[in-house]
Amino acid sequence: MDDLERELRDLGAWLEPAEPPEVTARVRARLAAPPRRRWRYWLAAALAALLVVALPPGRAALADAVTGLLRFSGVVIDTAPAPAPPTGTPAPWPAQRPVALAEAQRQVRFPIRVPARLGAPERVLVADPDGAGAHRVASLLYRGGTLRLDAFDGALDTVFHKRTAGADVTFTSVHGNFAIWVGGPHALAYIDRRGSVRVATARLSAATLIWQEGGVSYRLEGDLTRDEALDVAGSLD
Repeated sequence: MDDLERELRDLGAWLEPAEPPEVTARVRARLAAPPRRRWRYWLAAALAALLVVALPPGRAALADAVTGLLRFSGVVIDTAPAPAPPTGTPAPWPAQRPVALAEAQRQVRFPIRVPARLGAPERVLVADPDGAGAHRVASLLYRGGTLRLDAFDGALDTVFHKRTAGADVTFTSVHGNFAIWVGGPHALAYIDRRGSVRVATARLSAATLIWQEGGVSYRLEGDLTRDEALDVAGSLD
């Protein structure tokens, strides 16, 4: 436990400002404070807060060793052992429908940015409208749908659940913003507005880059290397 405590204190110096900023301040204070008799409570509280702020590159092992679960940018990344990969045809996301790009922009409450490296999308989808008709997710599809960029409001609750057992999960950055790379096939399911995982939507997802920029969360998924994905992500207009 002494080694873990030292690792947590060292991690405090790496924490970057988060939303909201007071979360980072509280975590820093907990990590800097001297141990007390109730060290178990202190440790649990620090770890819980660490799961919702940006961990730096090279610290994935700590999060995995403690919980096997990481929440970032509206995505739950679960590295616990997963059941058999999804089979069959997954159900579409709630109320998913194809629209023109200009119409998609009118149907969501965040700016839709197109990656210059990919150009105009072949198809555009919107999904999961709220009571006022504003959709929760916009997806740009390329290469016959095998390459896709999902975008959604970064202020939303969790939207996707990824089971990544055996996949390469590493930390990187896009335009200086914290990002997560999942470098192999993994199960992906949609989480509805009530917080329930929609098992019927579960499918086998390709390598994925996840990041947040300008208050919008992104998932870039397809047959790409990490460098290729970062190049595409860096070209958002």
